[in-house]
Amino acid sequence: MLIIRKFLRDVPAMMGFAIICTVIGIAVFGSMLVPHPHLVFESDLLRRFEPPSAEFWFGTDNLGRDIFSRVLVGTQGALTVALTVVAVAIAIGVPLGIYAGYTTGWLSELVMRVTDMFLAVPQIILALAIAQLAGRGLGSAMTALALTYWPFFCRTVYAETRRLRHSVFIEALEGLGASRTRILFAHVLPNVASPIIVRATVGMGFTILTTALLGFLGVGATAPSPDWGLAIAESREYLPDMWWAATFPGLAILFTVLGFNLFGDGLRDLIDPKLRRSRS
Repeated sequence: MLIIRKFLRDVPAMMGFAIICTVIGIAVFGSMLVPHPHLVFESDLLRRFEPPSAEFWFGTDNLGRDIFSRVLVGTQGALTVALTVVAVAIAIGVPLGIYAGYTTGWLSELVMRVTDMFLAVPQIILALAIAQLAGRGLGSAMTALALTYWPFFCRTVYAETRRLRHSVFIEALEGLGASRTRILFAHVLPNVASPIIVRATVGMGFTILTTALLGFLGVGATAPSPDWGLAIAESREYLPDMWWAATFPGLAILFTVLGFNLFGDGLRDLIDPKLRRSRS
């Protein structure tokens, strides 16, 4: 209860939580809220370039599609991509980090050197290169992001596992004859879950931003997908006259990423004992 009260007093974290709840609600119920479902994927050239109005809250794009409806539908896609990428990155990085942190030898060193190689290159550059090789499409972008994000989990879990490796309770379990698998997944993993949760929360926002960037660069989602980054890319040649076509998808990216970052920072400050002591 004390932890919950501390979190409730963290205004930025609560703002982030409220934004995330709103985004999740839109992703789940957005299809019911779409005012013009036929103008999400279909074109109506007679309604091109209409500015924001009572009928079209966010205006229409160069093909006459309702931007508000497309932003709502795109929310579900953005969250689905982020959840998939983060889940795959956790599935790859966490087991490798636990193994490398608990064991010694050439295989452990190999895992960490490969991790360091990935971390040495900025993720967006590496993801862009992989996406280009895999071919244009949302699936390729998701694969590229997952393959470039797992090292962050691996490095985080490796450091926490190394810290726990020589703790008293781990040595006691070894002395009692507990198997390595039981020690790693029944005892070490729960003790490194907190930084994993924080990394995953922040990673959700970063993945949404990077996915939008790949869509903007033309190696992510393809038309007529209501992807936020693709929507900005399609409207850039009509700027600044048709400003609303880029502004509202951009604001959707901004607030979604901001929500996850604020919430993740709040979790980190709450979970990290050093930060809690420094604030007390």
